[in-house]
Amino acid sequence: MTTLYPVSFARKILFGTLASSFLACGALAQNAGPSSSSPVSIQVDFSKNKGPMKPIWAFFGYDEPNYTYMKDGQKLLTEISKLSKVPVNVRVHSLLVTGNGEASLKWGSTNAYTEDAAGKPVYSWTIIDKIFDTYIQRGMKPIAQIGFMPEALSTHPDPYKHHWEPDLKHGDIYTGWAYPPKDYEKFANLVYEWVKHSVARYGKAEVESWYWELWNEPDISYWKGTVEEYCKLYDYTSAAVKRALPTAKIGGPEVTGPSAPRAGAFMKTVLDHITSGQNYVTGKTGSPIDFVTFHAKGAPRLVNGMVQMNMGKQLRDIDKGFEIIASYHSLKNLPIIIGESDPEGCAACSEDFSPQNAYRNGTMYSSYTAASFARKYDLAENRGVNLHGAVTWAFEFENQPWFRGFRDLATNGVDKPVLNVFRMFGMMQGNRVEVSQGTDYNFLSIRDSSVRGEKSDINALAARDQKSATVMVWNYHDNNDLTAPGTMVSLNLKGLPAGKVMLKHYRIDKDHSNAYEVWKKMGSPQQPSASQVAELEKAGQLQQLNAPKEITVKNNETTAQVDLPRQGVSLLQLTW
Repeated sequence: MTTLYPVSFARKILFGTLASSFLACGALAQNAGPSSSSPVSIQVDFSKNKGPMKPIWAFFGYDEPNYTYMKDGQKLLTEISKLSKVPVNVRVHSLLVTGNGEASLKWGSTNAYTEDAAGKPVYSWTIIDKIFDTYIQRGMKPIAQIGFMPEALSTHPDPYKHHWEPDLKHGDIYTGWAYPPKDYEKFANLVYEWVKHSVARYGKAEVESWYWELWNEPDISYWKGTVEEYCKLYDYTSAAVKRALPTAKIGGPEVTGPSAPRAGAFMKTVLDHITSGQNYVTGKTGSPIDFVTFHAKGAPRLVNGMVQMNMGKQLRDIDKGFEIIASYHSLKNLPIIIGESDPEGCAACSEDFSPQNAYRNGTMYSSYTAASFARKYDLAENRGVNLHGAVTWAFEFENQPWFRGFRDLATNGVDKPVLNVFRMFGMMQGNRVEVSQGTDYNFLSIRDSSVRGEKSDINALAARDQKSATVMVWNYHDNNDLTAPGTMVSLNLKGLPAGKVMLKHYRIDKDHSNAYEVWKKMGSPQQPSASQVAELEKAGQLQQLNAPKEITVKNNETTAQVDLPRQGVSLLQLTW
């Protein structure tokens, strides 16, 4: 395995009031290394409300639906459900694919639809129920993806199942499941029966809380039909969903990044049809739509042997999607779900064969996640749209080598550093508040030029409710510069209640909340002992940098200084 992101310096943190000397919280390590000579100042005003802190991060997805009910899949879903105070939404592919339910990379099946010898439909909900039961038991909500095409309905069924590994071409996965139906009425009836069955099993109120969507990335080879055929399928599908449950929520089109001309044009054609086109089923104008979806991805690459991320590419996708949706008066206020929102596009393409993905095991993934999610709020506010969720397309890959380099949240049941960012998000309650930026970067500059300057992106996201305030701070750069020093961050925190406040400081870095670094220190074992696994599981949890500290707030404000390493993330939680 490639050694990633070592940051060989220690940290210390000092807290105190603005008007008096800082209260020492103690040195955190010996032999403190260098920090940059120019501290960064960030101002947070908890009295300036920017609107609800929407849990847009509480959305996750993955290709392989059958991992859901496997050992490590169930364990990770439990971890994800516990990190959030609101129900977590889960989106998976292949819920209507024909097969025996055995999982493999970028493949899954449920055998929901087959036909008898006379060509009559045979419906089987056993595997779909097993998947959705796993979610519902944990208080999670399915994003019920209607796709892909059952073998008996495909216009081009042979070959149907692919046999793909990360060293093969990605295009090899697009087989018979990607084609339009040979009978739109039969497909619509399948959808109708599925929704009706879900209501019978889980209840009307529960299913009303789900999102039903059609297909995935129909602008590329996931859909072997035309855009007109997708529009036709959307009409048949939405009519079937609403016939089974008129109050169900239906949406789409889940295109790839809209900043690409093909994806943007596909998205506009579909939205034009939905808003003003002739419906293939009713003959009337328009089709039902309750939310709008698209995808957004970054584009890492290797530069002189170093991983260089491209957050700007992802933010441009997001911004273009928002711009397109905002241009439709009837759609502008609908909820938007970014159906996949990630640093790049292939979770199952491992580091082994895609070395530009060597960011995934360590803290570069976690700092990228913190910095990019904060900018999603800003982009939505700037365009005046209703961002409801952003799906992190990362889960786990059952029975794979330890830390193989997939884009996942856990490996063999051990959480990676990135999952701890979502644990931090789960602690941020109430309303977003005003943050004055710490460096020259803001959401527009990163959208246009990414984070490529001499300085790193050091900034914060903050929230407050009645009894607590939180500040997430990150030190991110697109370049994985192993020699970069940390930076002293000075936080000026205003709008807090006067008196005693309890401060907790959580940290993700080389030495905290980082099972990957612990695994490497063990010698990177592929068959760790039971005691080593227990140690790794503990290291994978979110850790505090030091003991909780009671501080005194005077004149409704206080200050904090945080020595933050490159690619590190801190969360300060103040409660009273």
